[in-house]
Amino acid sequence: MKFTALLCLCAATLAAQSIRITSGAMPHQVFQRNDAGKADITLSGTAVDGEGKPVEAKLLRGIVPVFGFTSKKLGVVQNGQWTIKLTNIPTGGPYKLEVKIGGTKASEAIEDLLVGDIWVLGGQSNMEGVGNLENVQTQDDRVHTFDMVQERWQIAQEPLHNMPGAVDKIHWSLARRTDRLMGPALEDYNKNRKKGAGLGLPFAVAYAKASGVPVGLLPCAHGGTSMDQWDPAKWDKAAPGDSLYGSMMRRFEAAGGKVKGMLWYQGESDAGSKSTPLFKAKFENFIAKVREDFANPNLPFYFVQIGRHVNTQNVEFWNEVQEIQRLTETTVPNTAVFSAVDSDLDDGIHVSTPDLKRLGFNMAAWATGKAQRGPRPLEPVVDGSLIKLPFRDVNGKLASAGRPSGFTIHAPTGEALPVIYKTQIDGSTVLLHIQGKLPEGATLRYGAGKDPYCNIRDEQGFGLVVFGPLPLK
Repeated sequence: MKFTALLCLCAATLAAQSIRITSGAMPHQVFQRNDAGKADITLSGTAVDGEGKPVEAKLLRGIVPVFGFTSKKLGVVQNGQWTIKLTNIPTGGPYKLEVKIGGTKASEAIEDLLVGDIWVLGGQSNMEGVGNLENVQTQDDRVHTFDMVQERWQIAQEPLHNMPGAVDKIHWSLARRTDRLMGPALEDYNKNRKKGAGLGLPFAVAYAKASGVPVGLLPCAHGGTSMDQWDPAKWDKAAPGDSLYGSMMRRFEAAGGKVKGMLWYQGESDAGSKSTPLFKAKFENFIAKVREDFANPNLPFYFVQIGRHVNTQNVEFWNEVQEIQRLTETTVPNTAVFSAVDSDLDDGIHVSTPDLKRLGFNMAAWATGKAQRGPRPLEPVVDGSLIKLPFRDVNGKLASAGRPSGFTIHAPTGEALPVIYKTQIDGSTVLLHIQGKLPEGATLRYGAGKDPYCNIRDEQGFGLVVFGPLPLK
């Protein structure tokens, strides 16, 4: 009796092993939906002793077949190999995909597949995530990530980025390592990490909750990196994993070659006398190249304006980068900038975990059409001793925690003038009460300096972007 049971077990094992899926999908994978909310999956594999036999597939949600995807012939085994294509799979999941050789018990299945939107995470440390790993965003089964170490899809959890253990050399070499961290050493590093919270996971969880659409994340950021280090031209001059842009493109292809959009947070490393004058052109060229290489000329590109830095170097260039970022959305279609200047920090430059969550939530609200992108200044009006500054794209009304702060008026030479004695908020308008007569050529700014105190947000938590100089007429 035992011998018979063993034979049955061996036979079942051989049958199960006689068909294999070798490419096209992996467990937990997210497939990018098209404009109609559908996705196609092309699978390839091998089959033993199945020559000329049909290859059948079905898609299930739980134990119930998805309508239109009950088992049917999609291909034939030829020379021990097969390829099939399932088309128009609807947004959602999790799905279980079963493939079998017709007329036999040979089958293989891949579970926890999702159809939704994939977002690339790029930039430097505040996108990589250097927030304290305390009270981090909880995971959501509808949010998966293509991790950097094993390059496998998995349910996303903090931290998303892993530099010393990353597959691509560029990440562990920029982390000042001569080789990749692996095995027990990597396990020890991961166990003892204290930093690593970012805005990507909060964005994705909020996006999935607001839209009902599953989300895939493609972490590609690296702390301390400049626009020069993200130069697409370096992709042509090195192995794909030896440049930041090349690594991103290699991972883009490995994750399916289709994405919904990109989230970007970078610019701190370009605030300097040599780099800032070139920043605008480099940033706009980067966006254009990403869209070209992702084969989507209207790819949503949403980014965070650099925030605070407790430091006194390159102040004027810091503000210039912020102003270039603010104006980018006015000249480059389908971009949006989000303010971080009113955020708390977990160290001298890195946004705190709670405010990274807020930024992620805000970006998701905009991306899903649940909110305006946040307050943007219109032209200020000088009326005697009162300056009226209206804002557009405000969610509800403006408000502040305590006395409204962050505005300064500057002389034509740039120095701040001590003329504002009271700041009031009236709906979506800020009222600045001033003393004395303004000099000709005076300008208005919000968030001047590298470490200003700014505390005005709208009712959904979107802060005022840093701006200026705006002329006062």
